[in-house]
Amino acid sequence: MKIIFMGTPDFAVPSLMEMISQGHELLAVVTQPDRPRGRGQKQTFSPVKQKALEYGIPVFQPEKLREKEAISEIERLSPDCIVVVAFGQILPKQILDLPSFGCINVHASLLPKYRGAAPINWAIIRGERVTGVTTMYMDEGLDTGDIILQKEIPIGDKTAGELHNELAEEGAKLLGETLQLIERGIAPREKQNESESSYAPMLDKNSGEINWNRPASDIYNLIRGVIPWPTAFTTYKGEKFKIWKARVLEKHGEGSPGMVIDISREGLSVCTADKILLIEELQFPNGRRMTVDEYLRGHQMKKKVILGE
Repeated sequence: MKIIFMGTPDFAVPSLMEMISQGHELLAVVTQPDRPRGRGQKQTFSPVKQKALEYGIPVFQPEKLREKEAISEIERLSPDCIVVVAFGQILPKQILDLPSFGCINVHASLLPKYRGAAPINWAIIRGERVTGVTTMYMDEGLDTGDIILQKEIPIGDKTAGELHNELAEEGAKLLGETLQLIERGIAPREKQNESESSYAPMLDKNSGEINWNRPASDIYNLIRGVIPWPTAFTTYKGEKFKIWKARVLEKHGEGSPGMVIDISREGLSVCTADKILLIEELQFPNGRRMTVDEYLRGHQMKKKVILGE
């Protein structure tokens, strides 16, 4: 099958590799323009572009896919199918209608749940026990197209980073299976149940701020759901610090929400709306990520201080 692949971040790379391994004719890879990144603001290729160049696949980087020149280039290539995985732009109707086998998307949730930019994060933050990956036929809506295949993945105690990597690999496998079914003309097609839909908005740098008036389990889910970015944070005596690892203790603390009621080598015991949250790994400004035990070897912390004030 002649395919154009559209994708940008690490999440999309396994899907690109799956299509290469299946022997599809990759006409081009479409990815976001090179952006300045890091402290030096050096122009950096997207992970998908780097991989495409390794395999000698032509790379196309339109600033906006809706521009006439971009649409003309896609039309010129005349693909049988367009595969989209975390591309970062909306496809106009002219492109959606172009390939005979349609535009196929790999989405990191069990649609119609968690449509939008950050499905992995929000599934964890909202306490889901199971998530998964979906392949679908794209339409003009936001992740509203007909479902082809789905696979469930248990969340357990995974962080968003860990779940991201697992879903990227499982999504690639599901995409491979999907393309085989499409080629054989036997791919299923199921409309999404709109009554079960939910939205997963993009995170920002403040999405990890902890509200200690929430139950401990909610805070624990938030901490895992915003790793590796933007990372959960609170303040100690007005100084902001990140929380990388914590767990819920099955006991209630005698103190107001946010109060540090115990400090030990195991961590900081903090009151919440119900149970105690034990902070095990943290990071203060200009410092590295470390266990509370490591931090206490060079710094003092006091009980009865209320975090977040």
